[in-house]
Amino acid sequence: MKKILVIEDEKDLTDLLTFNLEKEGFRPLYALTGPEGLALAREELPDLILLDLMLPGMMGTEVCTALRREQKTANIPVLMLTAKGEEIDRVVGFEVGADDYIVKPFSMRELMLRVRAALRRSSREPETVATLQVGPLAIDLERHQVLADGQSVELTSTEFKLLQYLAERVGRVLGRELLLQQVWGYNYVGDTRTVDTHVTRLRGKLGPAGEMIKTVRGFGYKLEEQS
Repeated sequence: MKKILVIEDEKDLTDLLTFNLEKEGFRPLYALTGPEGLALAREELPDLILLDLMLPGMMGTEVCTALRREQKTANIPVLMLTAKGEEIDRVVGFEVGADDYIVKPFSMRELMLRVRAALRRSSREPETVATLQVGPLAIDLERHQVLADGQSVELTSTEFKLLQYLAERVGRVLGRELLLQQVWGYNYVGDTRTVDTHVTRLRGKLGPAGEMIKTVRGFGYKLEEQS
């Protein structure tokens, strides 16, 4: 039974989320403050975290940053919950390592679809090939490790899946909608800015090797080996 940690200060919403998660076959845990949620995440090591942005004691962005800095919690998928819907808030959520972002009010059906999609991404079996080598990039599929020019690169689970998907299709132009479906695992209601934000973060983390991810204007992206 997959453990889902809900970190949300609205008790009514917390009760609703835990009820629906339990009904869907998950084992819900919950915390009402940022510090309490961070402590529970470290102790329980849940399979996924639903994290509110605005929390007492510690902002959701601070909680997410702390999770990503620790090896044992770094790869736990985080879905950010917030009443804010401005683009800058989505960008901030992704900047601190959130895997997905959903704006309140949301339907429970959509949330559960996103939860299951995130769990599939994080638990997907590695491909037959143990390591993908593309130019200066070495992508270890079994250990979920990436080397760029011999240097280790820390990626979130979604960033890793995105890079893997691009690397397995070197030279092919991949549309944003396709990337949303195949990497995120669901239709993202046409909001392709999610892909753009993650590609920008990925390029930055890969350093000079990030220049291999080419933008195809008006369509999407491709990974192109350096000549």
